[in-house]
Amino acid sequence: MEDKEIRAGRRPVLEILRAGRPVNRVVIARGVEDDSLREIRRLARGQGIPVIEAEKVYLDRQANGINHQGVVAWVAPREYVEVEDILELARTKEEPPWIVVLDGLEDPQNMGSILRTVEGVGAHGVIIPKRRSVQLNATVARTSAGAVDLVPVARVVNLVRTLEFLKEHGCWVIGATGEASQQYHEVDYTGGLVLVIGGEGKGLSRLVQEKCDLLVRLPMRGQINSLNASVAAGVVLYEALRQRHKTY
Repeated sequence: MEDKEIRAGRRPVLEILRAGRPVNRVVIARGVEDDSLREIRRLARGQGIPVIEAEKVYLDRQANGINHQGVVAWVAPREYVEVEDILELARTKEEPPWIVVLDGLEDPQNMGSILRTVEGVGAHGVIIPKRRSVQLNATVARTSAGAVDLVPVARVVNLVRTLEFLKEHGCWVIGATGEASQQYHEVDYTGGLVLVIGGEGKGLSRLVQEKCDLLVRLPMRGQINSLNASVAAGVVLYEALRQRHKTY
């Protein structure tokens, strides 16, 4: 992420403080006080983070159009993890791995929304390619509503080799594409699972699609033949949650 990452708004700032992310400083609008801001002050001071008061016009300028709700934080860059770290998290939780792979996703708002859903369903992490893909940035962080601080994200050179590696570790790879013959609710998501979501417009790349064990589609009855990537991911992830909740 950028060296100077700014989080604005009470919920995003609370989430980074609760997650224990390194924060350089927190600025609160002078004369504004309520329970959420008191909690932000308490958490920040407990972690040794400077809390500064400033005029609202200063926060307006720093937030660059974001509704800051009277608080802005300067956050240290978010670090990527290794794929092995995500697998280890699943082992620690004594759960079969549950990972989302994003193949060529370019819209940071889509990525932020997917991270939010991944955190909401309790999946273990996200994998993105180093090239031709959106990376973690301030827009992703803002759209994720704090999930970027809670969901491990790994960045890899070669998605195809990574999928092979995950298969060797007991994962079943399922890709979402409108070209599939099976509908998303007709398959089993209860074991080690890697869900692959393609990029906007392009969908899954040919090589990645060939590495999938199964392909699924979402039924479409309107004239538009595809869904936003984050919406498609959300539908399949919640079907997976429904199935997995019954097994552990």
